[in-house]
Amino acid sequence: MGNHGVYVWGSVGVMAILMLLEPVLLIQSRKNLIARLKRQFRAERSDANTDRKTSPQR
Repeated sequence: MGNHGVYVWGSVGVMAILMLLEPVLLIQSRKNLIARLKRQFRAERSDANTDRKTSPQR
């Protein structure tokens, strides 16, 4: 490697960190998305139930 060892091993280290970090971030993002969608679904269902209760009956 000559004088390029620091550059080569630094690049390998950065790549290894990024490869380990990416799945962790993907899992975290997926959990956040699922939680947000569940909250949205509950809010929409709650609004629909509220609208149904307050609308005049025929």
